Amino acid sequence: MFQWSKKVVKSITFNPEIADESLLAQVENYLETQRDKTFSDLCKEALWKVFLPESVQPVSKTADITTIEQKISEMQVQIASFEERFFAKESRRLEAIESQMLQLTQQVAKLTTMLSQQPPTYIPPQPDPEPEPQEVDPVISRIGQFLDDF
Repeated sequence: MFQWSKKVVKSITFNPEIADESLLAQVENYLETQRDKTFSDLCKEALWKVFLPESVQPVSKTADITTIEQKISEMQVQIASFEERFFAKESRRLEAIESQMLQLTQQVAKLTTMLSQQPPTYIPPQPDPEPEPQEVDPVISRIGQFLDDF
């Protein structure tokens, strides 16, 4: 089996044919947009895809970072969307509560006005309490009997 040293450098030649020039242009465009990747990274990714199934492909650090950044970006969009919906919903709830409070305030004011314009209502007097028995002088009670007979 052939053994390479730890770091092996191989070269790729692009011929002056239309197909090779188109490929080279695509590679250059891709690398301009993916500043964290090198031509070597791109070649390795392509070779992994061609020769090995996805289950055994190594995950490069740049791929991890890119994937994580994409997930973070997606989550930020989701959070922004959630916040927008939440604040819209809460705003509607707050407006509804404020409207109800205004209606109640108006109703209380109307009732207060109605009560102040009405004549006072008749309140029946309380019946007099039963008088408490008073002590009667015995002389007066005897004389009272004679008066009743007379």
